[in-house]
Amino acid sequence: QVQLVESGGGLVQPGGSLRLSCAASGSIFSINAMGWYRQAPGKERELVAVITSGGSTRYADSVKGRFTISRNARNTVYLQMNSLKPEDTAVYYCNLRSSINYWGKGTLVTVSS
Repeated sequence: QVQLVESGGGLVQPGGSLRLSCAASGSIFSINAMGWYRQAPGKERELVAVITSGGSTRYADSVKGRFTISRNARNTVYLQMNSLKPEDTAVYYCNLRSSINYWGKGTLVTVSS
């Protein structure tokens, strides 16, 4: 079993920054990719950013140039979020993709003045 624990969400003013972390633990045999998704109220869950085992990254157009995804050797993935906008408000979910898709419980990010 794999556990994903997210942290770093909270309330921030427009233009501010937050850093999300997601630590993976458990029976991890191989990881194809780790990433972040988000779901705003009344909307579907959407991809924010993903990083593959080879280090390739992909971002949603709405966050390019503002968000940066990274990963350390201990299976922790980070999402540095700069220049936050109110429309970035959502629950952010960590995802680990191996032979099975694993999800964290989510962390709330609220961008408001």
